[in-house]
Amino acid sequence: MAPNKLNLNDDQLFSLMKLRRNVADVCTLPYHDDQFLLRWLRARNFDCAAAEKMLRESLKWRAEWDVDNLEEWEAPAVFEQYYPSGICGFDREGSPVIVLPFSGMDIWGMLHTVTKADLIKQTIRTVERHLALARSQASIHGHQASQLVAIIDMTDFNLRQYAWRPASELVIAMIQMYEANYPEILKACYIINVPKVFALAFSIVKNFLNDYTISKIQIFKAEPGKWGPALLRQIPAENLPQQYGGDMVDPDGDPRCPSKVPQGGKVPKSMYVRKSDRLASEGKDSYCSATVRKGEKLRLNYLAAQEGSFLKWGFYSDGHDIKFGVSSKDEEGRETVVVPVHRVECHKTEEVGTIECPTPATYTIIFDNSYSYLRNKKLHYSISITTPDSPDNSPEE
Repeated sequence: MAPNKLNLNDDQLFSLMKLRRNVADVCTLPYHDDQFLLRWLRARNFDCAAAEKMLRESLKWRAEWDVDNLEEWEAPAVFEQYYPSGICGFDREGSPVIVLPFSGMDIWGMLHTVTKADLIKQTIRTVERHLALARSQASIHGHQASQLVAIIDMTDFNLRQYAWRPASELVIAMIQMYEANYPEILKACYIINVPKVFALAFSIVKNFLNDYTISKIQIFKAEPGKWGPALLRQIPAENLPQQYGGDMVDPDGDPRCPSKVPQGGKVPKSMYVRKSDRLASEGKDSYCSATVRKGEKLRLNYLAAQEGSFLKWGFYSDGHDIKFGVSSKDEEGRETVVVPVHRVECHKTEEVGTIECPTPATYTIIFDNSYSYLRNKKLHYSISITTPDSPDNSPEE
């Protein structure tokens, strides 16, 4: 695209020209055009060096995951029937519209049937297919069709599944993967039919999202009178399932349009191939290490999704004490000090503790080194949420 059509100022145009020259050795595909390069520049505020670093790291990631050849990957059969999401049509500018019926993702069943790597591969392949369609649409309708619109339906959302450690780690890994490798691809995201407890989950998730992604997200409670008009302003009725206020139905009259948007569902146990003990060992508490710099604090968030869960901790430091405390934030956003921040001589003996979580809430572990002006503190910690009825932290047993 010619520079005078990009609406860039002189400094931005110079950064684009410089980036184009610097990455000419690796950006060789037809879609590696100026609009593609601008995604990385905008993600790094037009800092050419930072954008180049991000782009090169992403291209290395693509090679490691063999992204360009994933269409040849023989995916596990469970994805064909139980992986929810699909494209229902296009928005008013021609962008693909993705629908994700979130409750149809049985993360517990999936992780007992396939590996974490399989789920990541399936997600990558799905995103790549959506982007290929968006590029095709852009060639017809212009650049305004090159981004994606997403509808995430949180009806019957089961937070307990995502409080299970292997599931929560997978979700965070996928979000980090998305932010590092797919900048600026989202035109709009409508999260609808959210329950009150969703605020707890989102308070953790948004810490891994950049400002651009957050700015594209609109969140609606289960009030079709509010999210329905918002969707129809973006998407023509003929391209929107009747389930979401449009005119589209399947040939058999199903308003969810499962022929276009697979609904997922509970994975039958007959498909399980991975044992609970193996998954438990993958999610088993292990000590993480972190350095809390002088004058700073380390905050770690944990979600207690089920009433009567327990927050457990164990930690020690190398050579010096540190301050420790716990706070919580409930569904209404009310914050409570659970364990006041106090000085702990964890360099002499390991500090361990357990508290009960009487209601669903996000618990924040605080390691406070703000009182130290001379020393960083090397910390080793193991923190977990366990449910009262499940020794292996599973969401179902």
